[in-house]
Amino acid sequence: MTVWDDLVGQERVSEQLAAAARDADAFVTAAATDGPLPETSSMTHAWLFTGPPGAGVTQTARAFAAALQCVSPDRALGGSPGCGFCDGCHTALIGTHADVSTVVAVGAEIRAQDMRDTVRKSFTSPANGRWQIILVEEAERLNEKSANAVLKAVEEPAPRTVWLLCAPSVEDVLPTIRSRCRHLNLRTPPVEAVVDMLVRREGIEPEVAAAAARATQGHVDRARRLATDAAARDRRAAVLKLPLRVDDVGSALRAAQELVDAAAADAKELAEEMDSKEAEELKAALGAAQGGRLPRGTAGVMKDLEENQKRRRTRTQRNSLDLALSDLTTFYRDVLALQLGSRVAIANADSMDVLERLARAGSPEATLRRIEAIAACGEALDRNVPPLLAVEAMTMALRSG
Repeated sequence: MTVWDDLVGQERVSEQLAAAARDADAFVTAAATDGPLPETSSMTHAWLFTGPPGAGVTQTARAFAAALQCVSPDRALGGSPGCGFCDGCHTALIGTHADVSTVVAVGAEIRAQDMRDTVRKSFTSPANGRWQIILVEEAERLNEKSANAVLKAVEEPAPRTVWLLCAPSVEDVLPTIRSRCRHLNLRTPPVEAVVDMLVRREGIEPEVAAAAARATQGHVDRARRLATDAAARDRRAAVLKLPLRVDDVGSALRAAQELVDAAAADAKELAEEMDSKEAEELKAALGAAQGGRLPRGTAGVMKDLEENQKRRRTRTQRNSLDLALSDLTTFYRDVLALQLGSRVAIANADSMDVLERLARAGSPEATLRRIEAIAACGEALDRNVPPLLAVEAMTMALRSG
């Protein structure tokens, strides 16, 4: 098993990255032994990974980081970097490698102050690994100042530094940054490939795996969660009941409140354990006295952590709402497919009786208006409209569409 085995349906990209990792390994080996440097190379100092949700963009970037840090002895015998088992691969994959820094958006954006130390680190030599790697998840969330900081670092990188940027599309990244990156675009994995992964890697029953893969339309992480987590299946089932519940104004408003409350509960559940652990670890690092009393002058550090955690909870709630909107969009897409007699595969085959009932009760035009209302809700959330207001507008449109 190698680092590439978890990249579902991305054979072409895996081959390109494996070739670049081999050239990168040859470069580092030659530099360490004062040997001749390769005349040509498919390796470069900055990469931009793009693809639709669920394609595994970040996972692909992390697999590449692991291959670049691979220290397997088999490399010297002609093997390809990226064994998946050596210390370099393992620590890069789980996020503990000293020379692989990951940048994530705590709230709605990646701020310059969150990038400052990382950019500074990018100009240093690797501490233990073969490369200094900076992995930026959701590079589309870089604000103007943080994007400019990244641009300067990408324009004049250190010799052994590699930037790995992840975004939905090239248009989501500043032209000045993307022009300095090698671009790799991932595709949505075929449903069959996701089913194979769930059965082979997760031990899921084929019928359950097929249902999860169809329902999530090839979104690998969501399919895995849906197939392995009963609570996730229950939440999705509740969301898909919403179209049958919005008969009048009162029911539409109640459905919106329940949807927002469920997202908030999800965010709280995910945050509580993480927040507590982070706070305790930071207090210990600051040398807190017994009873939790902090040393003088360190209260501001704890306040910064609390603010970051608050932004993360908001972001997590938004992610939960995004998931519900995606499920609703897929549901109405199935209704539209039935109304138009399309041969598109039905994602929610387990709800066929409900889909057929709604298809008979409405028109394709009304279904399209409902899909547009769901998209408008997502756009409103992007503009920081209060979640309840945005979702209420959507449920009212679903009722009257």
